[in-house]
Amino acid sequence: MSQEHYSVLLKEAVEALVITDDGYYVDGTYGRGGHSEQILSRLNSQGHLLAIDKDPQAITDARKFSEDKRFEIAHASFAEMQPLLAERSKVGEVQGVLLDLGVSSPQLDQAERGFSFTHDGPLDMRMNTTSGMSASDWVNSASEQDMVWVFKTYGEERFAKRIARAIAQRRLETPFTRTADLAEVVAAANPAWEKGKNPATRVFQAIRIHVNNELGDLEAALNQALEVLAVGGRLVVISFHSLEDRIVKQFIRKQEKGEQLPRGLPIRDEQLNKRLRSISKAQKASEQELNENIRSRSAIMRVAEKLK
Repeated sequence: MSQEHYSVLLKEAVEALVITDDGYYVDGTYGRGGHSEQILSRLNSQGHLLAIDKDPQAITDARKFSEDKRFEIAHASFAEMQPLLAERSKVGEVQGVLLDLGVSSPQLDQAERGFSFTHDGPLDMRMNTTSGMSASDWVNSASEQDMVWVFKTYGEERFAKRIARAIAQRRLETPFTRTADLAEVVAAANPAWEKGKNPATRVFQAIRIHVNNELGDLEAALNQALEVLAVGGRLVVISFHSLEDRIVKQFIRKQEKGEQLPRGLPIRDEQLNKRLRSISKAQKASEQELNENIRSRSAIMRVAEKLK
């Protein structure tokens, strides 16, 4: 499988997700259809898959499944999952929801998308190129204080103040429009380069997360997945950095514990409204997969089952 179409933890995710071959499933991040194709291969003629993606290129790619009546795709964010399923009268009837987070290889490798600090292109970074503020819009208009907060919070960048100041000073002369230009300024402002890591990595990650509201959308999608799933349905989430995984882990843990009530209350365990149970420990890519696709190295998969 070429890197452009490599779906991380493909076999493991689909095995955890598909619990019945005639069920209704949601692939919240279609990408280039790797997981969708595998899910469809496990369904019988009564099964159905709703795929969702923000990226217009993903919607175009999904035409390859146009002859399959079990498949449909929606151009939307997975944070719109519940209304999409409400339109189809499927809330509470979904057997599995898959969320494969992060940026797909085609998005990273196409310079014109503006995600990469190694390939020069327009400073865009939007998953949905048809709407919203681009990275260049934000970088050229955000206050220095806002940039510091974004770089620290979403990029865990310890030199956020220095980098934000350098960006603010440079844009007074010439606005930022290209990825290579921004990466160069960030690198020059970073006094301690990490071995084996481009000095612009954390800042580019932070801007991408902010522009696309990735963490806000993830929180919304997790809550909506809990509502659309049937009892016994599976939630499968593949994260690619600690910020995402922390949100997923805490969400599952909270739903496993149920209502947080004062100690000593005479209440039975079943009254705590526990809504999820974790299925196995967090899983990472196998050694074989890492050898085939180095971008799998940061992937973490968590699986939970709906209880009520």
